[in-house]
Amino acid sequence: MSININKLNSNTPQVQQKVEQQQVAAKEQASQAALKSAQVKHSGQDSVSLTPQAKQLRELQKKTHDAPEIDPKKIAKLKKAIMSGEYKIDAEKLAQNMSNFEFALS
Repeated sequence: MSININKLNSNTPQVQQKVEQQQVAAKEQASQAALKSAQVKHSGQDSVSLTPQAKQLRELQKKTHDAPEIDPKKIAKLKKAIMSGEYKIDAEKLAQNMSNFEFALS
């Protein structure tokens, strides 16, 4: 049995034409959708909404802005107390503050 390969390409122009028609139709649909989208955007009022993360960031920025400045005198006093051995650490209070901090983070 033999196969005539010369006739295999006889449908190619028709197939190619259908593909081109589909591509043109798809482009037209895309441009119509874009036009409708642009019309909807222009007809309404502009609005802005903040995400919860943006609101949280704004609150954090306010807190850091309102936080007290670093007091170099207090730092020097603490360094001196630590170096001389006068500064005593309350382990229970430290542990409680650490757990409160961790709880506040979650």
